[in-house]
Amino acid sequence: MTARRSWEFFVSPSAFGSRNRTAVSARGTRVRFADGSQLLCATSGLWNVNLGYGHHRIADAVARALREASYLTLFRYGHEPAERAAAALVGLAGADHYGRVLFSTSGSAAIDAVMKLARHYWLIVGEPQRRLVVGLRGSYHGLTYGSFALTGEDLGQLGYGVDQRQIRHVAHDDISELRTLLGREGPRVAAVVVEPVLGSGAHALAREFVDELAKLRLEHGFLLVADEVATGFGRLGDFFVSQHWSVRPDVLVVSKGLTNGTCAASALIISAAVCAAFDETDSVFVHGETQAGSPPTCAAILATIDAMRDEDILQRARVLGGWLETALRELADDHPMVSGLSGLGCFRALHLRNGDGSTLAAAEVARVVDAVRDAGAIVHPGPSCIQLVPPLIYSSAEVEELMSCLRRGLAGFTGCRQDRR
Repeated sequence: MTARRSWEFFVSPSAFGSRNRTAVSARGTRVRFADGSQLLCATSGLWNVNLGYGHHRIADAVARALREASYLTLFRYGHEPAERAAAALVGLAGADHYGRVLFSTSGSAAIDAVMKLARHYWLIVGEPQRRLVVGLRGSYHGLTYGSFALTGEDLGQLGYGVDQRQIRHVAHDDISELRTLLGREGPRVAAVVVEPVLGSGAHALAREFVDELAKLRLEHGFLLVADEVATGFGRLGDFFVSQHWSVRPDVLVVSKGLTNGTCAASALIISAAVCAAFDETDSVFVHGETQAGSPPTCAAILATIDAMRDEDILQRARVLGGWLETALRELADDHPMVSGLSGLGCFRALHLRNGDGSTLAAAEVARVVDAVRDAGAIVHPGPSCIQLVPPLIYSSAEVEELMSCLRRGLAGFTGCRQDRR
């Protein structure tokens, strides 16, 4: 095999350059690979290509921006494309509550900025002891050092020397853990950061959990952060899940669907109240990224918002979510390897088990993913599950095709396992 110069993520070096995993092009809901295969994408790229690959409207908008102003910075300057994109995002999230947008370049980097912002906020309002940031066990917030510390899944943080001394994790399905933590350390908690659906296992927060979280916020005063990197921009049938919560987040974090995967982009949509604290003290927030909020990125954001409205993507996502629910329930009911389903809308996980009822190990899940790929579809592994995050433009025929690929993949995995014995 020819030596590969690009370092592939979450892949052993011995597997770099495998032709059946080396993509050469993508269009709509299909990805073509170097071995000639063309697979149905059931992951929306990496949860971010919600409107399908090669969307002309977004590509054209980025191309125009590259010609008009290929690069402008927000580092000690401002520019009009960023102001237009920020105004659009505040409008989407609710101008009655949100005040300003801080642009970033990835979900991970945005979470790093969130942690800095929360601690800076408490410094300027006179409570410098508030340094702790609380997340949920099983959550996924990214892999940069700050976001990696907050990620609640064990992905080797200890081995990488990630500093988690100012981080706490509690259960996503038992509010009493957070209540106990706040009873002990509430005056030191700067922020609680939650995903509406946990990124690793697609476990949705219950309405009761969110309602109790709102009460605890009122009692203890911490900032509430909604990490909607994965769930924002239509994944569950609305622009944002948190718009239906009983409390509005102090910070709303968006990324993946923000530019339909065309530009490295994320954004913190920050409440007017938090912005006011910085305004009143004229405090400089020490954060900046070279590529954050560049004109092509801002053009992609605006074009994505327009395309979602004009193509009725939110309604299509709700319909697709219903199709997935029905199809996955049928699969779960009649396949012995499926132990259950989790998630909501178009963000789902199929949980897997062995014949003795035990959960599938990570190495076995990876083999299931390979078997499903051999059957014609791209899915991603999760903790004892495979994750299904299809583009929001799927047709009913593509849902049926995905189910067929899943069935053939599970059968192929079972057959290979029996052969190994």
